[in-house]
Amino acid sequence: MKLLILDAGHCLSLALARESNRRSDVELVIEPGLELSLERLDEVVPDALIIPPLSHPINADPASVTAHAEAVEACMRACRERDVPLVWCVSDQLYEEGLEGPIDEHVIPEPRDDGLRRLVRTGDRIRAELPRHLIVRLGPLFALEGSHAWLGELLDSLMEGDELRAASDVIFCPTSSDGVAMALIGMLQQQHCGADAWGSYHLAGTEPVSAYTFISMVRTQLATRLEGRGESVELGNVKALNHHHDQPLRRVLNCRRVLEAFGVHQKPWRLEVGRMLDLWCLARDEDGDTKEEPGKA
Repeated sequence: MKLLILDAGHCLSLALARESNRRSDVELVIEPGLELSLERLDEVVPDALIIPPLSHPINADPASVTAHAEAVEACMRACRERDVPLVWCVSDQLYEEGLEGPIDEHVIPEPRDDGLRRLVRTGDRIRAELPRHLIVRLGPLFALEGSHAWLGELLDSLMEGDELRAASDVIFCPTSSDGVAMALIGMLQQQHCGADAWGSYHLAGTEPVSAYTFISMVRTQLATRLEGRGESVELGNVKALNHHHDQPLRRVLNCRRVLEAFGVHQKPWRLEVGRMLDLWCLARDEDGDTKEEPGKA
């Protein structure tokens, strides 16, 4: 199976590359940006095109959101012209106001923000014009490297002693980029073998949590590992913010359909964070970067 991936530096693109390197049944072709011509599509002849998500679209520049939506629609038209399946990953932030209970796939987002509404219109066009598509809504991605690699950025800030501020009343399910990469390749392998289960799916980590609790847990695990390595680092603090005083805003994706259709299980984000922190420590050992850290006693 040959997959064409756009946005080479995205943390999900890097995770897809790592996953494909562990397998002998997947070939990846990765493009640097989101632009895709018919000529390039004819040259690669992929079994599917994957577009990583625009992370944090609520906070993104409106021009960036519009550019992303237009690029996705251009890719959709090219895929329709050449009958190539399209996989578009999107942020759970499209459910701007959340829901009290878990959000099912059939619930189409109805945000008030203009940028988010633009992304929803893109999804509507894909559903209407391209039968062979997967729209995969994801919880907040985390990884160690690549653009939008939330965990890597948190570790850098904590090690620098920066104060981190995070909402304590916005509940979501952090999602490992590596877990998403494994799931997407598994889903597409089944589609390639005739599963014919196109449509919209949710994929997120287990255990709903606030951004504040997630970052606090990362800080605690980081401090434990550094202490065990004999390192004394004054890590940055985490400050809780409250935006929704009446009740927390919940964006918890119900991932039952992806389990029923493809047998894809959600990965516990706590275990994924622990695994990535172990890899981060190993990389520090290999780099010899264990001395003279900022704030070291």
